[in-house]
Amino acid sequence: MEFRCRKVGDECYGFKELTLLFDISQRLLESKELNNDLTPIMASLVKHLNAERSFVTIFNRENQQILIKASYGLSESQKARGKYNLGEGIIGKVVELAKPVVIPEISKSKLFINKTKAELTKNGQELTYICVPLLLDNIVSGALSVIKVFNPKIEGSEDIQLLSIIGSMIAKTARYKQAKMEELERLREENRNLQDQIKETNRHNIIGNSGKMKDLFALVNRVAQTNSTVLLRGESGIGKELFAEAIHNNSNRKNKNLIKVNCSALPESLIESELFGHEKGAFTGADQQRKGRFELAHGGTIFLDEIGDLPLPTQVKLLRVIQEREFERIGGTETIKTDVRIVAATNRNLEEQIEKGEYREDLYYRINVFPIFIPPLRERRDDIPILVDHFIDKFNKKNGRSIKRITTSAINMLMVHRWPGNIRELENVIERACIMCKDDVIHSYDLPPTLQTADSTNTQIEGGMVPIIEQVEKQLIRDALTTTKGNITKAAEVLQITERMLGTRIKKYEIDAWRFKV
Repeated sequence: MEFRCRKVGDECYGFKELTLLFDISQRLLESKELNNDLTPIMASLVKHLNAERSFVTIFNRENQQILIKASYGLSESQKARGKYNLGEGIIGKVVELAKPVVIPEISKSKLFINKTKAELTKNGQELTYICVPLLLDNIVSGALSVIKVFNPKIEGSEDIQLLSIIGSMIAKTARYKQAKMEELERLREENRNLQDQIKETNRHNIIGNSGKMKDLFALVNRVAQTNSTVLLRGESGIGKELFAEAIHNNSNRKNKNLIKVNCSALPESLIESELFGHEKGAFTGADQQRKGRFELAHGGTIFLDEIGDLPLPTQVKLLRVIQEREFERIGGTETIKTDVRIVAATNRNLEEQIEKGEYREDLYYRINVFPIFIPPLRERRDDIPILVDHFIDKFNKKNGRSIKRITTSAINMLMVHRWPGNIRELENVIERACIMCKDDVIHSYDLPPTLQTADSTNTQIEGGMVPIIEQVEKQLIRDALTTTKGNITKAAEVLQITERMLGTRIKKYEIDAWRFKV
């Protein structure tokens, strides 16, 4: 559009139009709520054109109605009456045909239906009605209307040009705002879905939103709907018991018992009695009949933790229960049928145990129907921040504290640690940090010495490769002692060195092994 400079007194009319367009563009750019921010734009337009009133109507494609969204010079009741159907009146025709319309004298026009019930003349003077479509990329989103005193000396084409530019600016902003609102609503919906997923997973106290954890949740949800035997595999401290609870609580057995058995914690002489029960007088001390864990779990789920530690004689009897779903109590002759879902867990390498003859291969295949490998914490470090927040909240409630957050430097230290003790170790670290914390913020110096780094303690290693290797060796020893809870013999086995060599290095590096005992 090319504005012609028409002299009005000493002012250039084209310059005033450019100023108006710049002002409107700035208002549109800064607009946060378009419907409300259009009103001052209408006021500026009325003032510039020396008009009586102006308003914007928006076309709703869902119900095919055209409504006044912003106005200047109309009362609220007049604005409320401004409802048009597509093709109805001047506004309906403009939106339908996507072409501007000028009615020089509205009181003499049959097209002007005056739904707002506004005056048709001004102090005896005729009023001119100009309506242009809000047009962008050949798509009409509404109309811009202006009503001014009729002046036969002024060409309507110039006003149409100006209003068309303003209309396209409004249409572009409206589309952009609509796209932003749709994007915001999409993000809100996505956030709601993610919150629902987190709530669903947190219902079983399983914390994590990394890709690996989401894959695990999908496996749990899938296998939970079946009666198949599940074998949970992974290192100690990763939360296998929580996964067993999740499988049970998502199954059709959730209203029945979930019985938990730690196979490594039971003495070999009592484990059969615990699993299958015993009759009165079956052995010394059996002064009454006792039901075993399998009998108590009838109709529900039994969780056999550390199943790799079962002695061979018990493995034989367990195999029969899995195969035949029946057993006898110790000292009894009655065969007891059981309907139970088995979820087992182990941190041992069962395949190596089979090769050594320490585990029955047929039992292995019976329990390994649906294996789920739970990754260690060091392989899903993205879960560390959310786990930290969970544990801080947990210990705030437990100890009556109000710790607000953890510093970035402390999080960085947690992110680089190897976590040989996995989530159990992280929980202990955060509990200690909550106790050491003095100002409701966990700092790097609140973390245990085993997590301290060169940056956190300002003790960067200098002098080349030898001190760096010594530092790595020292950290490996600490990790092994953490894993074995201060047991030097087992730590030497983990490091694959002799106990004497480990003792020498512990003395060299002045490591207090007793500090790692739990």
